[in-house]
Amino acid sequence: MMKPIVILKELSKVFVEGEQRRIVLNQVDVTFFEGEFAVLLGKSGSGKSTLLNLISGIEKPTVGEVWVRDVPITRLRERERTLFRRDYIGFVFQFFNLIPTLTVLENVTLPLELAGQNGRFALDAAVHLLTQVGLADRLDTFPDKLSGGEQQRVAIARALVHDPMLILADEPTGNLDEETGQQVLQLLLSLTRERGKTLIMATHSPEVVPLADRVFRIHEGHLVVSRETAVSVPPSQVTGP
Repeated sequence: MMKPIVILKELSKVFVEGEQRRIVLNQVDVTFFEGEFAVLLGKSGSGKSTLLNLISGIEKPTVGEVWVRDVPITRLRERERTLFRRDYIGFVFQFFNLIPTLTVLENVTLPLELAGQNGRFALDAAVHLLTQVGLADRLDTFPDKLSGGEQQRVAIARALVHDPMLILADEPTGNLDEETGQQVLQLLLSLTRERGKTLIMATHSPEVVPLADRVFRIHEGHLVVSRETAVSVPPSQVTGP
């Protein structure tokens, strides 16, 4: 039986804008499993990024709970959530979010250094991943000298270097042309599959759908399964601990 990694229980998020209340997510219940690739579809503003932020603990829900690897994220203090993200979650963003004053190698070693890993270990791990993403010859290059596709490869290496159990990707190909986006997508998926990681991706890109184990669509605050292939959700595992 597949091991649950992320469990969302009766999760709702409401934003108050002036005198208006906007319900972005409404009573979401879902379980994501170890090693699966899940895709979140939905129009702009539907709540895809918000859902990723709730899973990671960047935002807190209005009501409901998020459990990640048996840890109740929503019950943690802010600093505890920050440390949990640092140790167990990797992020890939649409606009790369690389630090412009650091080289490629320094950007990738940074998560390990923040976690207190020694310099030799961090260096070896970063070089290994940068070699896998095809950038072994760009270690001392600064991000502004790289193409968009190369920057996203660096971002993928950075997301994986500390061996997180969960990868959250928010429109990772949205700032790339179609061909480069396909290459980046295949790279991200192959590296996460190879390592047995759970990948949850928010995207507008329909070409991602055939590659996913499960596809969800966010519609009017509800998360609806629109396609399910490799992953079967046992009824006993749709709620949290």
